[in-house]
Amino acid sequence: MSVGEMLAATVPMARTLGLEFLETTPERAVVRLPDRSDYHNHVGGPHAGAMFTLAESASGAIVIAAFGDQLTRAVPLAVKAEIGYKKLAMGVVTATATLGRPVADVVAELDAGGRPEFPVEIAITREDGAVTGEMTVVWTLRPHNK
Repeated sequence: MSVGEMLAATVPMARTLGLEFLETTPERAVVRLPDRSDYHNHVGGPHAGAMFTLAESASGAIVIAAFGDQLTRAVPLAVKAEIGYKKLAMGVVTATATLGRPVADVVAELDAGGRPEFPVEIAITREDGAVTGEMTVVWTLRPHNK
């Protein structure tokens, strides 16, 4: 099962929104939100809450892809998130997530007994490539024994 399939199967909100996991690697995650009128706002584009969920889901996908081999000893948890809506989003939107710290550095901190935190940067774009939003989610790997 791919990371995207696993997230769609285990995260009810991802299923509810019909998120499409296009790419999920330790370097990049790309997730698309289909254009569905049920999730539109008052101006006919995707609701801000749907875009937040899209971006947070992309961040979760890259975290699982990058640190899935650490799940036996730590659980990934979102610590905080900040989003900025830049332009009107209409139609299909896509979130592209990238890690803000090297995987090896995060794992080394975990190996040393720490609870590492690391940012994931996400860009939300329209089909024409315009960036409609930017989000940062700070994640941690919380050791099971803490």
